[in-house]
Amino acid sequence: MVAMDQRESLRTIFRSETGAEVDDATLVAFKLAVARVLSPYASALLVDRPFGLRPTLEAGVLDPSCALIVADDRLVQERWGVVDDTYLDSGLDLAAAREAGAVALKLLVIWRDDGDLQRRLQMTREFIAAAHAAGLLAIVEGVVRADADRREEAILDAARELGACEPDLYKAEVPLAGRGPAEAITAGARAITDVVPCPWVVLSSGVAAADFAGAVEAACRGGASGFLAGRAVWTDAIPAVRDDDWDGALRRISVPRLQALGEIVDRVVG
Repeated sequence: MVAMDQRESLRTIFRSETGAEVDDATLVAFKLAVARVLSPYASALLVDRPFGLRPTLEAGVLDPSCALIVADDRLVQERWGVVDDTYLDSGLDLAAAREAGAVALKLLVIWRDDGDLQRRLQMTREFIAAAHAAGLLAIVEGVVRADADRREEAILDAARELGACEPDLYKAEVPLAGRGPAEAITAGARAITDVVPCPWVVLSSGVAAADFAGAVEAACRGGASGFLAGRAVWTDAIPAVRDDDWDGALRRISVPRLQALGEIVDRVVG
């Protein structure tokens, strides 16, 4: 599954990869290209409401074989900064999303062991209940904010506590950020499998693109069901674009990568 719900983070990626500061129209154009080029090779595409949902639907670029997932999170994020916190997106009409063809919603939860943890857990439970009431599946994504020496423990704590809210699918960071022996990544994935009472997949943020394929394989051997990833799939296409041909860059770089990742999941998970 391909994640294309980045907002200010996508603007930051463009600046990092090209040195240019891009406007909203460029973000939308890139999101449409990703949907048009990659959705025939993906089982699902995750889009955001502010830049992705309406343009994707109006342009009709989503392949019929690709399921639609909509992000139901409002991000607390300074321009050029990381996501600091999240809230439910009050501007998203869940019934309208379902009528438009969405099959699932996704909520990003920033997990940190602080005084606001209970508020985030309650938000997660409310999100899952609202998604189910609207006839949609609920995907919860846990991203931790913790010191490096506590990161792996925090990933497991987040999986345990957010998993206890009973989402339909959990989305987790790759153990060890995809670095280190495959056996260690698999062991970390197995620990997540042991505490999450539902299928789970890995995301690619924080993992070098060159490491992601191996990380996916190792995580799947530890019980992950696949991936819901964006950066490791399409970031390298951004600096490779020629004459504003986003489609061409994505076909050259991202389609083979997505196909290879899918083959790994098919081989390991079945």
